[in-house]
Amino acid sequence: MIRAGLQIPNFTYPDVAPGELFERVASVAVAAEESGFDTVLVMDHFYQLPMMGPPELEMFEAYTLLGALAARTKKVKLGTLVTGVTYRNPAILAKIVTSLDVISKGRAFLGIGAAWFDQEHEGLGVDFPPVSERFERLEEALQICRGMFRGERPTLAGKHYRVKDAINSPAPITPGGPPIMIGGQGERKTLRFMAEYADMANFNAAYDELPRKLEVLAKHCVDVGRDPATINKTPLGSLVVGETMEAAEAKRTKLLTDRGMPPWDQLDDGIKTMIGSRMVVGDPDSAGERLQELLATAIDGFTFNMPADGWEPEAVALAGSIVSSAVA
Repeated sequence: MIRAGLQIPNFTYPDVAPGELFERVASVAVAAEESGFDTVLVMDHFYQLPMMGPPELEMFEAYTLLGALAARTKKVKLGTLVTGVTYRNPAILAKIVTSLDVISKGRAFLGIGAAWFDQEHEGLGVDFPPVSERFERLEEALQICRGMFRGERPTLAGKHYRVKDAINSPAPITPGGPPIMIGGQGERKTLRFMAEYADMANFNAAYDELPRKLEVLAKHCVDVGRDPATINKTPLGSLVVGETMEAAEAKRTKLLTDRGMPPWDQLDDGIKTMIGSRMVVGDPDSAGERLQELLATAIDGFTFNMPADGWEPEAVALAGSIVSSAVA
């Protein structure tokens, strides 16, 4: 389960040529592992997301990358945050994640959600059905993947997917199969699916919304007869840290201005609130204190991306030491 997770969502780095991208990503993953992160996650997208840059920026296919990282790392768990259910047939997805589990000697998990990025669906010719259908597909996919992970040879004649005695060989290394993580924050469907199917839940919600999300998840767990403590719960946020507070604030300023925004002290209060509600900024002491405050909301750990310098192994090493100390 995740206590200290590093998400790598960006593969466009200063002065790193395309032919050197994987080596840089691998060095970041190794630095994460050696500094105390217990999990490395990548986005499952094919175009870069609008809030991070134009769609043509570099983007690795997630499972090819994770398989390569499995060969470079030894301890960290590996998975996506998260796979869109629309991208792959769920039985094939179960085979892919099981292969990653075998290759990594039991370090894989399946991160999955209902998908949302319409531009890449349209651009790559992937069907993008209405949201209600995407959730129907997600539930069927969860049933198929869970059954295949457990060696049950599931048969399902669903509305959208069909399998018959689906074989999954070689079997996963992880007993019971790779854990399933569902990502999102929708209270009616996503959190219900977390209660019913997930081993791990990741919330892409503002930090001040976490107590409500946890409360709603707990109610869904009561409905399905499950102890909420059996679900690993983490939020997705951004981490900007430096050896001093001044260094961290300078990184935040550069992050904003590189994206065409004013420096932090010139931002509109509403934008400040929006950005600050999902970001931790500081030196080791102040960032560590903030993480302790967040842990008091009854989450189990953190998943962070590092938008200001997550491609620099030294910065990742500092972040890993801060986060791992906070959750120890």
